Amino acid sequence: MSAANRDHFLSYGSDPYTQRAVADLRELFDSDVSVYFVYNGTGANVLGLSMATKPYEAVICTEMAHIQTDECGAPEHFTGGKLLPVHAEDGKLSPGDIARFDEFTGVEHHVQPHVVSLTQATEVGTVYTAQEITAICAAAHERGYLVHVDGARIANAAASLASQSGPSGEAGGADSALRARKVLRAITGEAGVDILSFGGTKNGLMFGEAVVFFPGTQRELPDPTRFRFVRKQGMQLASKMRYISAQFSAYVGDDLWFLNAAHANRMAVRLADGLSRIEGVEPVYRVQANGVFVKLPRDAVRPLSESFPFYVWDEAQSVARLMCSFDTQEEDVDAFVAAAAAAVHH
Repeated sequence: MSAANRDHFLSYGSDPYTQRAVADLRELFDSDVSVYFVYNGTGANVLGLSMATKPYEAVICTEMAHIQTDECGAPEHFTGGKLLPVHAEDGKLSPGDIARFDEFTGVEHHVQPHVVSLTQATEVGTVYTAQEITAICAAAHERGYLVHVDGARIANAAASLASQSGPSGEAGGADSALRARKVLRAITGEAGVDILSFGGTKNGLMFGEAVVFFPGTQRELPDPTRFRFVRKQGMQLASKMRYISAQFSAYVGDDLWFLNAAHANRMAVRLADGLSRIEGVEPVYRVQANGVFVKLPRDAVRPLSESFPFYVWDEAQSVARLMCSFDTQEEDVDAFVAAAAAAVHH
């Protein structure tokens, strides 16, 4: 970003930094994708969905999806349509969840499902496999629906899946990064995903996300170049776009997207292992990415959160949501585990 600030350049993406970043993303996905940079994840999700829906159409998602619970009604506001949330114990949709809305098709009294939106990794830290996403895409496309992926933490998902076939992170070097790139392609364009919100902010960028449109779709996806107008109307067009683009080039070109995510995932495993040894602390979901969900004794939540602020995911069940990031250190994890033990056994 400092280098991008040393001279004057054309605005609104007509600069060499943006051209390079788009090329880097096309290389990452090994596809002639259309790429548009925006400021934040809500903007990426909402405007991507706006491209794919009409006001009488709907988006199928889980009841815990970020677009359903944490975007202040922005998807409905900007698309004019409706979300159709379904219950998902592990945070993941299935082909059967799509089929349950078949009775809506062609009935003028119902909104018409047209998009299936997945979150990868999910809001509870679980990860879709390439086979699961392929099956969902097949079920969606069979019905003429499009598939959108909220990929705020898709780097963590790809790093997690890549680690299952070999060593991950710094120790694995270039081989691990290559595996992760292949996995990323397998869970997006190769699986049949149409639109991806490719996250950066939650994995080390100061700000910025990319909306990625995959080519070769036979579905009713409007011309991706029209997203330029949707982005501008949605107030997500950066005049000095090079400050987002420069970050993405470093993020993608140097495989920081993978290295940062793999590190965060390892810290989550360390955290989960440490907390599992504390009597009275119960794991809730399998740790697959960089999130750890545990049930804590109620009287331990307040003292622990005063020293280590965290989000209580489920107040009724006293479930804490603990996220590890690209810069979480082992000593940070160990200090939290020690504090949790003290708070639980005070």
